[in-house]
Amino acid sequence: MSDSLITVVVPVYNEEQNIKPLLDRLLPVVKKYQYEVIFVDDGSTDKTAGVVKKYSAKNPALKLISFYRNFGHQMALFAGYESATGSAIVTIDADLQDPPEIIDEMVKKWQSGAKIVYAKRRERQGESFFKLGTATFFYKLINFLSDTPIPNEVGDFRLLDKTVVNYLKNLKEKPDFLRGLVAWPGFPTQYVFFKRDKRFSGDTHYGFFKMLNFAIEGIMSFSTKPLRLATYFGFLSAGLGFIGLLYEVVKRILYPETFVTGWIGIFVAVMFLGGIQLMTIGIIGEYIGKIYKEIQNRPNYLIKEKINL
Repeated sequence: MSDSLITVVVPVYNEEQNIKPLLDRLLPVVKKYQYEVIFVDDGSTDKTAGVVKKYSAKNPALKLISFYRNFGHQMALFAGYESATGSAIVTIDADLQDPPEIIDEMVKKWQSGAKIVYAKRRERQGESFFKLGTATFFYKLINFLSDTPIPNEVGDFRLLDKTVVNYLKNLKEKPDFLRGLVAWPGFPTQYVFFKRDKRFSGDTHYGFFKMLNFAIEGIMSFSTKPLRLATYFGFLSAGLGFIGLLYEVVKRILYPETFVTGWIGIFVAVMFLGGIQLMTIGIIGEYIGKIYKEIQNRPNYLIKEKINL
């Protein structure tokens, strides 16, 4: 479908060394279509925006959106979706861990009727055992807690039909976890499979705490089960306390000579109940925080400049 417009959205943050290698591999793939490539600079502190401007001055199909500051990867993706004009929109990171060459295969799946085409990882190179383990645990946990199945071993490298993008743009909630929002409606979905490579240059921008916050955001955005679990823990702690009380009463009546009052039992009980209470308060606080953010209704991002848009 050479007459179909393909939009490629590339969120970038301090990726100046990766722009040229990415374009060297991406442009030969998309040139067979009518295309545009939208770079979204998420408040980079290096020369990323300048490098993109240099290439966009030579090629009007290369476009740039720059934020005033770092608003986060998900907001950068959403800004690309809001500016995209393509019939199909592909999102890909600039670090070349995800191969642009499989975009052709994604387009074929889209042409066959899929509204969403996920790129699913068969193998992940250059990632530690800890990161692989935590990623697997995250997907199992969120699928256990969420009412919306989130595909396993997929990231933000995907193709969306314009219908799906329009649905995302019309949502009233903040797009903090696009993987869940994309999966929620149940549009026709297909997969392509690939081996994820090592990062081409630079360090990952998703450290442990960013990944942890991202996981919490995903769980809180698509499930109220943590609140139900907090209720269960409350009943559990109350039940254990009642059983312990019965045990002490029976023991004092039947075996008064062995009854000894000690501080260990009190300490354990206080720590257990205190932990349950703090966990419950924290879970409730997370949901209240999300309500607070939605009520504020602040813009998702602020654009400093646009090039070729």
